[in-house]
Amino acid sequence: MMIPVRCFTCGNVVGEHWEEFKERAREGDEDPGAVLDDLGVDRHCCRRMMVSHQDLVDVVSPYQ
Repeated sequence: MMIPVRCFTCGNVVGEHWEEFKERAREGDEDPGAVLDDLGVDRHCCRRMMVSHQDLVDVVSPYQ
């Protein structure tokens, strides 16, 4: 799950698309812009947030 769930700028919900975006764009060979187009993320602020976000759970989990 993406934290935060909403875009900081406009308040649109972006967390619902995070898992699919992460699988397709970050771990796959697809272009992140094309993946966001397929998911229907149109606003620049939401797209920026999806591309620049890093899951802290992946970073912090080894220290539990």
